[in-house]
Amino acid sequence: MSDATTDTTGTDTTTGTDATGATPAARPPQPDFSAITAEELTAYREAENRFRASAAARAMTGEPAPGAVIRWERVALPGRDLPVRVHRPSHPDGRPGAGAARPLVLHVHGGAFVGTAVQSDWINSHVAAELDAVVVSVEHRLLHHTTPLAAAVDDGWDTLRHVLRHAGEWGVDPGRTAVLGESCGGLIGALAAIRAREAGLPIAAQVLVNPAVDVTASMFDHPSMAEYGPATGALPTLELFRRLAAVSGVDARALSPLSADDLAGLAPALVVVPTHDALADHGRRYAERLRAAGVAVRLTEYPGAPHAFLSMPGLVPQAAAARTEIIGFLGSALGAGTAGVTVR
Repeated sequence: MSDATTDTTGTDTTTGTDATGATPAARPPQPDFSAITAEELTAYREAENRFRASAAARAMTGEPAPGAVIRWERVALPGRDLPVRVHRPSHPDGRPGAGAARPLVLHVHGGAFVGTAVQSDWINSHVAAELDAVVVSVEHRLLHHTTPLAAAVDDGWDTLRHVLRHAGEWGVDPGRTAVLGESCGGLIGALAAIRAREAGLPIAAQVLVNPAVDVTASMFDHPSMAEYGPATGALPTLELFRRLAAVSGVDARALSPLSADDLAGLAPALVVVPTHDALADHGRRYAERLRAAGVAVRLTEYPGAPHAFLSMPGLVPQAAAARTEIIGFLGSALGAGTAGVTVR
């Protein structure tokens, strides 16, 4: 863990700049995702993420909870330093809270080839403040022609292991750990939960929000794709996502939780599905597979909500109810610790 690059108390004060301090441009128009070049994708995601980290975006992404301190920090991972956005509960005077080790929630934002942890400050700060927890949101490598999905998956898993290996420095209790992911982040979170089981690392809960859990050739075969893909204009974006995720020579099944051979023994799951989403059936089918494997699952559908609604509380009223449900589920799961956890 290293020094923070940004320190905010209560409402985030990075307004008007992105994580690097650059002044954001206006939100860029969407490019033609079917023909976008590597250079155009880089320019688009940089401009879009500047907007998402700006004051103007708060009307859409929501104001952080006043009872949380938000900091940019970095973790030293094998071969790379990775930014993480850390949310902690605060004292009334704004100092980070002290005392006993807190539950850890590893969060992974959505967006695939565009997106930033800043866009999830609303949900993460409320989780931290209301559960007295530490939320570490991974600024994973975005999908690109040079960084396939496997890199982002490794970022999520490696960050989780790093924080738990250095639990004392982070002030977290390894026996009370959960993962929370949205969209592509839901895929990364689901794979982290599978890896945790294989590594013998106890995860108390997994929360998967509008998760994309299938990047195989069957990704578009689900009924919700036909129903909402064309109507919402999501298909070109999802087609680019799959092209960048399942690059030549990579077994897409290994990156698709829905294709996992064995889901038994995974952490209890809350799967949150907005109904007006091309990916809705991804979440539904994964909940079915988890349940068939004997995993405790709660599947909750939010009628009329679109994809990524949890990151748009200023536009989608269903986000508030989803936040309440997520915090309640995590609170119940993280209430009891697991003694004697060792992370290797």
